[in-house]
Amino acid sequence: MSHDQQAKPTATHIVRDEALLFERSRPGRKGYALPALDVPQQPIAQLIGEAYLRTDELSGFPELSEVDVVRHFTRLSSWNYSVDMGLYPLGSCTMKYNPKINEVAARIPGFALHHPYTPEELSQGSLELLFWLEQLLCEITGMGAATLQPAAGAQGELTGMLVIRASLAARGHPRQTVLIPDSAHGTNPASAAVCGYQVKTIRSNERGLIDLHSLRQAADETVAALMLTNPNTLGLFEEEIHQVAEIIHGVGGYVYMDGANMNALLGITRPGDMGVDVMHLNTHKTFSTPHGGGGPGAGPLLVTKALEPFLPIPRVVKSEDGTYHLDVDRPHSIGRVRAFYGNFGVLVRALAYILSNGPDGLRAIAETAVLNANYVAHQLKDVYDIAYAGACMHEVVFSDKHQLPYGVKNLDIAKRLIDFGFHPPTMSFPLIVPGALMVEPTEAYGREELDAFIAAMKTIAQEAREHPEQLRSAPHLTRIGRLDEVAAARKPVLRWQPQSASAKTDTSA
Repeated sequence: MSHDQQAKPTATHIVRDEALLFERSRPGRKGYALPALDVPQQPIAQLIGEAYLRTDELSGFPELSEVDVVRHFTRLSSWNYSVDMGLYPLGSCTMKYNPKINEVAARIPGFALHHPYTPEELSQGSLELLFWLEQLLCEITGMGAATLQPAAGAQGELTGMLVIRASLAARGHPRQTVLIPDSAHGTNPASAAVCGYQVKTIRSNERGLIDLHSLRQAADETVAALMLTNPNTLGLFEEEIHQVAEIIHGVGGYVYMDGANMNALLGITRPGDMGVDVMHLNTHKTFSTPHGGGGPGAGPLLVTKALEPFLPIPRVVKSEDGTYHLDVDRPHSIGRVRAFYGNFGVLVRALAYILSNGPDGLRAIAETAVLNANYVAHQLKDVYDIAYAGACMHEVVFSDKHQLPYGVKNLDIAKRLIDFGFHPPTMSFPLIVPGALMVEPTEAYGREELDAFIAAMKTIAQEAREHPEQLRSAPHLTRIGRLDEVAAARKPVLRWQPQSASAKTDTSA
């Protein structure tokens, strides 16, 4: 579809109602069949012990056949919108396609069935994989050492701040303050605060970049670190990063870089060469490991060589004889941050992605991601306000400024996009852009899909002018319309109530 054509809403969502398994229950229906006993029947309490018998109320537990259950969950799975279905433009949360070769690698029995308690001498392949991945991540980022243990980006941030605190404490004082630009990711202030630091916000200048004047005024010997995101959440590269690092290093602090947006920098530039001391990566954002559903994830932490002694234990090390083992004899380490050594299956996928693309492929990923974001920005700049002018990196931040005069807000635009078969973009973030719509198309989509998205956005802009009420009540083509999001957040119904199922069964059996 050309972007010059007007897009039309399409019913891409399954509209069939699906009762809960509790509601589908029918008395006597079973998902198994056992042969008749050929031994005397015994009371179950005599077989397993009365102390182990359940005593809670089980009435109303669903009674179903196997096919009832399989079809129920298969239908539910078809309701999902995923990166395998189409454009998933969640800005700042990079939802990129996960190549299936990653899954093939992760399902190799030697990896998939490897128990974490397996002795080191029988775990050499897995330990070598971890060591190899650490080395590659250091090469890609220009950093000196890495740990793969953090289970998510936020835990990587926390681990990084603990490393900084431990290093400063070893120098005599952990200091009191962490500086964070107003365009940083929202988890940064939380990570600093959990480590006992006071957070001071650094405002952005008129170009959406760190204001050096404000930074110089705030930088003093109480500052432990600056936590910045680069490219920042406006999709802009911090062009003066070297000066930023000089200012922070000049007062004895560390530069922490939130590497969540590393997808835009792969193979082009390296944070370690910019003066960054500590950074984390999100493997799901940059290295295409699965994302969503709460994990499992991976947030590797990378530091300069000088900070390596403070990394968490155990460390994967290579002996002179070429074997690998886990080293826990690290007196300056911050200790353990999780059990075992990272979410291994996720790390296998990350390594598969790096090796299958190679250096040239990784660079092409970043170049394509940046090109796609700028293509979307160029095509929509006349109908949607772009918060900060200039070439963007991996994502572009629009606002609802042009639609507000018609009573249409960013939420209405996002909900209407669902009717066109697209997942909504990130809304209302970053906080410094009122009515923000953050779009990150990534490298995972071709010209046709981007044009279809652009056409949908243009049609929605036209609807905002001509039929704003249609947007304010969207979506219209989904099984469930617009939810009361405040009630859903404050009064969630998280547990099925047995009474309702009983009533349903009595009336429909």
